[in-house]
Amino acid sequence: MPNRSHPAPPAPAGTPRPHRAAFRAGSAALATAATAALLAAGASPAAAGTAAGVADLRSDIDALLADPRLEGASSGVFVRSLSRGDVLYRSNARTELVPASNAKLLTSAAAMEVLGPDYRFTTTVSAGEDPGDGVVDGDLYLVGTGDPTLTADAVDDLAAEVASSGVNEVTGDLLADDTWFDDQRYSPAWAPADRPYYYAAQISALTLAANSDYDTGVVDVDAAPGAAAGDPVDVTLHPMTANLDLVNRGATGAPGSESTFGVDRAPGTNEFTARGTLPSGTAYSTLRTVHEPTDHAAHLFAASLREHGVKVSGEVGRGTAPPWADPVAERSSMELGELLVPFMKLSNNGHAEILTKAMGREALGRGSWDAGTAVATLALHRLGVSTHDVELVDGSGLARADRLSPATAVRLLERVRRRPWFDTWQEALPLAGATDRMVGGTLSRRMRDTPAAGNVRAKTGTLTGVSALSGYVTAADGELLVFSIINNGYEGGAPRGIQDAIAVRLAEFTRAHPAPVAQAMAAERVAPHAPEADLECTWAGTC
Repeated sequence: MPNRSHPAPPAPAGTPRPHRAAFRAGSAALATAATAALLAAGASPAAAGTAAGVADLRSDIDALLADPRLEGASSGVFVRSLSRGDVLYRSNARTELVPASNAKLLTSAAAMEVLGPDYRFTTTVSAGEDPGDGVVDGDLYLVGTGDPTLTADAVDDLAAEVASSGVNEVTGDLLADDTWFDDQRYSPAWAPADRPYYYAAQISALTLAANSDYDTGVVDVDAAPGAAAGDPVDVTLHPMTANLDLVNRGATGAPGSESTFGVDRAPGTNEFTARGTLPSGTAYSTLRTVHEPTDHAAHLFAASLREHGVKVSGEVGRGTAPPWADPVAERSSMELGELLVPFMKLSNNGHAEILTKAMGREALGRGSWDAGTAVATLALHRLGVSTHDVELVDGSGLARADRLSPATAVRLLERVRRRPWFDTWQEALPLAGATDRMVGGTLSRRMRDTPAAGNVRAKTGTLTGVSALSGYVTAADGELLVFSIINNGYEGGAPRGIQDAIAVRLAEFTRAHPAPVAQAMAAERVAPHAPEADLECTWAGTC
């Protein structure tokens, strides 16, 4: 799991920061000099004021990037005006950096371009033999194409549709067909230590979504203490299936005692073990990955068929549906344009990888990471985005082998504005300070009560030693700006406060005169620094 470290606490409000004061003084001197030089050269006062405003902005961003927390780090920043087309700030803009979840900007745009906003995933139930008499004399197939919204309720609806079609018996086996994608469950570029955690779940063409966030390849784990200290803890897995085992060694602890409770899965198995003590009056809830999501989905479907009166005489297994198989039930997901909301707002890794493999399957006939990333790269070229500074080995940005420069991120943000699906795509980006999770997403707790709140739309990204923020902001005079900030190699917690301060400063920007720096400094001071600072907040359950 990514390292979790605690940065030094932010300075109290009002505490002076000498290096900031020095830069601020330098900003005023630079702005004055720039204005004087332009006036001496015969420029109009308006043009001189514009230069002063830009010089002031650049000096303030320089000051923010001089923060001691970024000492020794590699930081790239690029800011361009979409209204005027000029570059307002650049620093290491062409440096190839690890983007973390900023890679999802590329994946989502490529998916909209390749698959289209109306693309739907389908899950089909097919009979190997004609079930005209209500009996399938042979096998029944559950065929997936990667639907990340296949919840337990959706599986139950499929089973009900099979029963309503007249099928009441299957003489053969129930076989799960996940061959739409390859059988590589993990990207080889992912760290094995991440595998127990839901942000690194196995990827399959047939997988269950455990909740309304559509987290795939996982189960919800809930636990409640017993009535008295020493009593067993009540632990549940959802969706629970016959191929999952739960050993409960958890006990109720005394009120106010420290919790040592946890639930883990043995690697390569579906054996879950609950252990430790859970104090009275507390609750426990988390997500845990399953081994082989295909089997998990198949066993849940088998249980649903039984509940709807459909008898399966054989076993639950895997197989490929023959071309002549008769469809008896089908379910379609929401459209991709709608799926973008939970995908991008909550930075869902599973969605990114499923879309990557889906692009490979649709364009090249191969549902693999290699094919999908190749198709995504070609799509970026079609969008007019050079991939000279891009390296994609997965779709989510979980791989540290991914590379992206701030200049290329900005280029993408510029070019997608020309596409017919842009409004849908932009709406899916997290909105700073919006408390609704499906609006604010990973920015819901950031930049509140600043000029950036309800203004900045941007994608976050966080891994240990990696943090990024790229998106759009409207400046104080209505000028539309696009920006990308990528920090690599810093010590301590993610420098989100510095990124927020830059975004707030952009929201304050005006060409007419220097802007006050107080709001930006305040945003930097009050930015939350959770213990889970090296994970996306949705991955850590902190937003």
